[in-house]
Order: sequence, then structure tokens, then C-alpha cells
Amino acid sequence: MHIEVFTFNPFQENTYLVWGEGNRCVVVDPGNSTPEEEFVLTEAIQERGLKPQAIWLTHAHADHVCGAAALVRRFHIPIVMHPADVKLLRDAPFFAGLFGFRMEPAPDPGSFVEEGHFMSLGESLWEVRHIPGHAPGHVVFIHHESRQIVAGDVLFRESIGRTDLPGGNFDLLVAGLKTKLLTLPEDYVVWPGHGPSTTIGHEKRYNPFLQ
Repeated sequence: MHIEVFTFNPFQENTYLVWGEGNRCVVVDPGNSTPEEEFVLTEAIQERGLKPQAIWLTHAHADHVCGAAALVRRFHIPIVMHPADVKLLRDAPFFAGLFGFRMEPAPDPGSFVEEGHFMSLGESLWEVRHIPGHAPGHVVFIHHESRQIVAGDVLFRESIGRTDLPGGNFDLLVAGLKTKLLTLPEDYVVWPGHGPSTTIGHEKRYNPFLQ
């Protein structure tokens, strides 16, 4: 399983291009916010001979969805997300403006995922786990075969997602992390929405919020 990270927009958000065997790929949390960033992402897709099949959203905060409209238009692919974040997706342009950048409204989702669903990407399966607390519909995508997690903004290297935004809940987030991520084997790699990657083992030992 291949995971390539691109860091975009004023919030230095991590956008992930994910593919396995064959040429099918997904873009997770497209944060490209300028024509130049869109070019970087689409060139990478084309240079690798990949064919996008969907946009997967861990959650719908503006910095994670500001490139969705451009990708839907270019590749004619659906947005897949948890239903509890639809309002956030529709409100994202307003919140982007509050933080000083503009974004094109994203189309409505093409389909939804819930806790326990498995997403197919070529021949591989990714498990969906719902971990609210940073955003109501926040999910993580887990590929058990390669022991990798695309985690969005719930877990960072030695930190966790902020819970002071609308729909945030600190206790709910920590409980979800402890029961749904820290129970995984320690060598699972965590790819967060901002900053460097980490592992479950490292966070169990050194994350001050999870002791």
C-alpha cells in the first residue's frame, strides 16, 4: 500500500494520495487551496498513472475539504464521508473566510460511511472507525494488512485534535482514541492531518493526553 503526503494551504494540512496494486487511488482530505497546489496534486496522480475513484474525508473542516470541488470537477469522483459532518461540509466556505482564505463550496457527498464499514481500494480493504470529539463525524481509515492508519485530526505526534471548535468534546475524543486506536498493535503507523507521522506505540508511551 502506497501513501504519499502533500502539505497544503495556510494550515499546513496533510493531503494523502493512497493507492495499492493496480492504478486505482483515493485522495484523503484534499486541502489544495490554490491553482498551484491543485496542479501539484493532479500532476502526481497523472505521473503515477493513477485513476482516482473517490475522495475520502476523515472530517469536513475547511482546511481538509477546500480542494474537494476542484477534484470532483476534474476527475468526476464522489465524496465519501460520515453523515454527521455534512453540515460542516456545507458551512466550510464560511469558516474558511473567518480564517482568511476562500474556498469553492464542495458538492454534497456521493455516499456515506459509518463505524465498522470497510472501504475497498482495488483489492484492499480499509476499516472505518468513528472517533468524534474533534468533529462530530470524524472517522479514521485503517489498512490492517500494511498496518497503517490515516487518522485526520484526532491523533498527532504527542498530541491530539483540538476540541474547542463547534461539535468538539474532549472526553469523547480521548475515550475514542483509547478504545479504538490505542488497542491496535504498537507498530501501526499513524498518518495525521497535520505534522509528522507517528506510531501507536509511540503515542501510548509519550502522548501526554493519553496516559
